[in-house]
Parts: sequence; C-alpha cells; structure tokens
Amino acid sequence: MKTYQVDSNGYYGEFGGAYIPEILHKCVEELKNNYLKVLNDESFKKEFDLLLRDYVGRPSPLYLANRLSAKYGCKIYLKREDLNHTGAHKINNTIGQILLARRMGKTRIIAETGAGQHGVATATVCALMNMECIVYMGKTDVERQHINVEKMKMLGATVVPVTSGNMTLKDATNEAIRDWCCHPSDTYYIIGSTVGPHPYPDMVARLQSVISEEIKKQLAEKEGRDYPNYLIACVGGGSNAAGTIYHYLNEERVKIVLAEAGGKGIETGMTAATIQLGKMGIIHGACTFVMQDEDGQIEEPYSISAGLDYPGIGPMHAHLASEHRATVIAINDDEAIAAAYELTKLEGIIPALESAHALGALDKINFKADDVVVLTVSGRGDKDIETYLNYSQEQPINN
Repeated sequence: MKTYQVDSNGYYGEFGGAYIPEILHKCVEELKNNYLKVLNDESFKKEFDLLLRDYVGRPSPLYLANRLSAKYGCKIYLKREDLNHTGAHKINNTIGQILLARRMGKTRIIAETGAGQHGVATATVCALMNMECIVYMGKTDVERQHINVEKMKMLGATVVPVTSGNMTLKDATNEAIRDWCCHPSDTYYIIGSTVGPHPYPDMVARLQSVISEEIKKQLAEKEGRDYPNYLIACVGGGSNAAGTIYHYLNEERVKIVLAEAGGKGIETGMTAATIQLGKMGIIHGACTFVMQDEDGQIEEPYSISAGLDYPGIGPMHAHLASEHRATVIAINDDEAIAAAYELTKLEGIIPALESAHALGALDKINFKADDVVVLTVSGRGDKDIETYLNYSQEQPINN
C-alpha cells in the first residue's frame, strides 16, 4: 500500500533526510535514537495526555460554522486550535518536546520563532518545567509581534533579535542552529514546525497528530462517519497542517487542501509560495522545496503573516504536493485579510493571519452541498490586530 509517512531513513519520497554540520551529528543521532522510544513509552504518553487535557485544554472543539457554511454551500467545521492555552496549536508540540528533552537530560532550551506563537509556547513550557529558555526571533518580527515578545520575557525567556538577512523566520532559525552548534551537550532545540533534519519533521507531525485524532472522534459523533470530504489548513513550515491531516494521509477519500502565503502575488517576487515556486534544495538540514535563485542562493520570502514567511516547506508537504496527494493554493495578503474579516463578521471568531490563509482557500473550491469540510483555525488573531487595522485603514474591506 502507498504510504505518505516518513521511511526509516527519514525521507518522504525524495524529500527529508538530515543534512547537518558534523558538530551536530551526535545531537541529531541521539534524538533520532530516542524520540520513538520516548514517544511510545507509556509514562510519557500518560504525562503528555494529562498536560494536553488539564494544561492546554484539549480536546479543542470542532465547531459547525453555520453562517460560513451557508455562504459556501457546504458543511464547514472549524477545528478550534485558537482556543488552546497560548492561543495556537504550537503548545501541543512544545509540551511533547520539553518532556522528551527532560528525559534526555537536557537543561537548556533554544527555539526559533516567526509570529512569536512558537516562542510563547516554548517559553510557557520552560516556565512550567523550570528550564532556561532562549528564543531567536528576526528583528522584523520582533517589531511586528512585540506583544508576543513581551509575553516571552514575562515568562522568563531571553529573546534574541536577529539582524541578518531580512530578519525573519529563516534568519532566526539560522541563529538557533548556530547556538546549538556551540552548545551541543546541554542544549535541546525545540523546532516549531515540521522542518529541519530528521527526526524533527516526523516528531513534530506525531506530536501535532492529536489534532486529526480528535477530528476523527468528533466527526464520528457529529456526522456518524469519522472522515470529512475536505481538510483545509495553512502551511508555512507545516505543523498545524501535518497535525490536521496526519491520520488521513492514506485515506484517499479525503481531499487535502493546503494554503500557502501568496504575499503580494506569486508573480511579484514578494511572496512565500514555496510549493508553487520552490525548487528542490537543502534548507535547515532537510531536502525539500526551497525558494532559490539559479545559483542556489535562498531568496527572501515575503508574507503579511510572520508565521508563513519562510522560504522552505516541511518535507512531508513537499512530498504530498509532488505526489498530488495535496492541492496547494497560494493565498495573497489581501485575500487572507478579507477572509479574516469575513470569519469575524459571520462567526465572531478573529483568526490569526496564518489561519486566515486557510479561510481564503474556501473561495477557490467548488463544494457540493453534502460536502463535509474541516478547516483548522491554527491560532487566534490577538497578535495580528495591529496588522489588520493598518491594512484595513489603507484598503477598506468590503464584506
């Protein structure tokens, strides 16, 4: 049977692997040799499940959005990851990884962040577990997400603004990897998405797969069947998408739609539509689609959304796109903003800018009346209010 999961060498088809400097080989090898043992250990599962329930507030609701459904002529359920503690799906992964780090005897945690949600989630679990926390964040993102920066500091983390490149997620990741190279023995790097060297893409997908596990149970209760016709999620690195689709990858009846950041349009050069425009290459330790020039130099991505502003894509998603298992749609800034205002006005839910890209895909699909659609609202929009307000003052939204 065809499978879309990672193989024993850390590849999804031809994508994935671990392309790392020699100094990190021991760290990554140690992680690879331990992660499945720990994740499958009963005491880990018990502690992880308990924290997801009592600390994060899972299961997150599967909400039937009646007014949104009426507009698009089908049945749209929203998977409400925005209702988790810290306001996004990121906490599912950071709790799992810090439990793993503790079991591996690590005492110092580093992370990268774009929109700040992964940084806040990492700082949160470090406070919970009493561990040192250093978060690398591009200076551009520090400025546009300053509330999240203040939250991280309040939680006890050290936030390091990164001033190389275009000072966003890619550059923050570069700095985090440099730090790891300098402190390989006591440091654990909590990567926030399904990117990086194996085993990170698989590990993050497994920790986020609680999302699709819950969708199956919740749909069975609400619809009398445990699968939808469509799953829709936004994708930058791809962790909320991986979690949403994980238990449906080999379920061909379920159509997967991934919304990536079109920026100002894929033809403008101001975009982060990696799957549409990327070519095969290596970024941050994995072989995947990368936005690069003819010389293989990484091109700077652009998106109004700090969490999708990345020139690569998780290898799982690169594989799904190349195998045509997933349909990938580039959603431009203005389409995402309009979709965010639409959800706010129709359902009283203000989504994160990242999630707004998934909502922007609804307009691009011809649904049938009996289609059941599950769309993951990966985060809440508090962090993006200034961006929404600035954008709508410049370009009034008509819904």
